[in-house]
Amino acid sequence: MLKLAGAILVLLSGTLIGFRQAARYADRTAQIRQLLHVLQRLETEIGFGHTPLPEAFERAAAGAAEPVAALFRRTAARLREGGAAVRDALRAAIDEGWSLTAMREPERAAVIRLGDALGISDREDQIRHLRLAAALLQAEEAGARDEQARYGKMWRSLGFMAALLVVILML
Repeated sequence: MLKLAGAILVLLSGTLIGFRQAARYADRTAQIRQLLHVLQRLETEIGFGHTPLPEAFERAAAGAAEPVAALFRRTAARLREGGAAVRDALRAAIDEGWSLTAMREPERAAVIRLGDALGISDREDQIRHLRLAAALLQAEEAGARDEQARYGKMWRSLGFMAALLVVILML
């Protein structure tokens, strides 16, 4: 009876680990999509609303889910505190909150590159940089979707199969 309970726990744990790893791939795809949405809103705020950057970052973040929204809210807060350039505020927010996301280095580099261009040029140039960042992120999203399809199934199966192997060896 005790062996059976242990076997069920091992099987359940292995399966959950596999599903959690697969969920990281899905989270990355969703967060890149949210980041694209934030950039589109930021483009609208800058291009059509003529909104100051701290308020534009805050409004853009309002439409996103955590942890992506937190990156832009932190940036807006740093800009409102004063003295910080957009580049420094965005880098500090990314350094502080990027580890909470499922996104990887290419997405981080695109956002940092965008931060280097925002706030230092005219509106049209900022819009061009926002569109460039969006194009880079769309390419990363396509790659993330492919990885999700390929590796998501693999991790779910691998978690279950590895746990099943351990159960067989236990019995």
